[in-house]
Amino acid sequence: MIRPVFGILVFLAIFHFPAIESQSQRNLVTSKIEFSALRCRKHSAILTDFGAVGDGKTSNTKAFKKAISKLSQMATDGGGAQLVVPPGKWLTGSFNLTSHFTLFIQQGATILASQDESEWPVIAPLPSYGKGRDGTGAGRFNSLISGSNLTDVVITGNNGTINGQGQYWWDKFKKKQFKLTRPYLIELLFSKNIQISNITLIDSPSWNIHPVYCKNVIIKSVTVLAPVTVPNTDGINPDSCANTLIEDCYIVSGDDCIAVKSGWDQYGIKFGMPTKQLSIRRLTCISPKSAGVALGSEMSGGIKDVRIEEVTLTNTESAIRIKTAAGRGGYVKNIFARRITMKTMKYVFWMSGDYNQHPDEGYDPKAFPEVTNINYRDMKAENVTMSGSLDGIDKDPFKGICISNVTIALADNAKKVQWNCTNVAGVTSRVKPEPCSLLPEKKAPMKNDEDCVFPSDLIPIESVVLKKCFV
Repeated sequence: MIRPVFGILVFLAIFHFPAIESQSQRNLVTSKIEFSALRCRKHSAILTDFGAVGDGKTSNTKAFKKAISKLSQMATDGGGAQLVVPPGKWLTGSFNLTSHFTLFIQQGATILASQDESEWPVIAPLPSYGKGRDGTGAGRFNSLISGSNLTDVVITGNNGTINGQGQYWWDKFKKKQFKLTRPYLIELLFSKNIQISNITLIDSPSWNIHPVYCKNVIIKSVTVLAPVTVPNTDGINPDSCANTLIEDCYIVSGDDCIAVKSGWDQYGIKFGMPTKQLSIRRLTCISPKSAGVALGSEMSGGIKDVRIEEVTLTNTESAIRIKTAAGRGGYVKNIFARRITMKTMKYVFWMSGDYNQHPDEGYDPKAFPEVTNINYRDMKAENVTMSGSLDGIDKDPFKGICISNVTIALADNAKKVQWNCTNVAGVTSRVKPEPCSLLPEKKAPMKNDEDCVFPSDLIPIESVVLKKCFV
């Protein structure tokens, strides 16, 4: 039965959900919570209808699974269904979502990740990685919230929280006690029409949000908070995904705020699914030991057509970092970035061709990556240690680099040599401090409309208009 002390709206009678409707629900006087979503739902339920207890101590894994199973049956009429997580602390292990489904986490509600490993099923490594990302081939723990081969899934709220309680996992990983890859908070595989928005993620065991082999993905107004001293707590990692929008997110992390990926060495090459048509805009990032946006290091399926704009970076190791190596294969090409504001940076521009972590000995050392058509413009930075460290690969240089209209103010302890460039080629215009000789000033000064290019068109997901929904 519903617990009206939570004061949450659930109009089950209106939505014709007789399987779980109660007299108290019919008599409940409520106020609407409005939110935006790809789809609104015909059916609705509240987690407590399935025996959940929000005391932060009782396991609710069975309640989540029971609720989603029941709602999946109700969603088959085309109207979809939503599960409301009300205020409280809801301890749970891993659970899978269903299609045509909304998980709504209300303000004041916290989904707490269990620290009991038995509540985390073990699953096979991703096919484009070949083994667990934490350096073992034994498999990996399923993510807290996951799903595969789904259509039309929304994870949202009015700033509800998912807390990964990561300390247990961080300590054990640091001691090298895991034979399995740590779980992520949210991972969806082989799915389409996905929205993750208006929630806060705290203390993930490892990566926070990982859409992989997905298309048509919106990640919007998400806050990610992780200790800056903990590695592998990446914020958002689109991986072999097409047509993805990441906007209006705030991320504090011990690793890359956003890491764009597409598989690892020979496994990623064989799987052959690139990340493409990706828009990242209005990102705020703090990451003292890593990048605002990283392209790679696992990029063996290819990364192309990435647009990055209106980004604010504070106390972050680098702005946009390209990470690859011989053996990766694949490509990073057609990358466009503009309007980046930075304060307290180790590097502004960083490209690494020697990121030599490999899944096993089966990789091809002659599988060289292609890095070309990389465009940066309209950037300002202050308190910077080094302007650029750009290192391509011997006999496989990074080409087509363009940097224009960039002003970098140096820190008191700045490096005497501001640009280190090897095996790269490109041009610059109106960049201070003066770049290295491999990135010469374009002889004919570029006019404003002739700066490094940024596409004028939109990727399809940027034109999607969300619907006004209620819970």
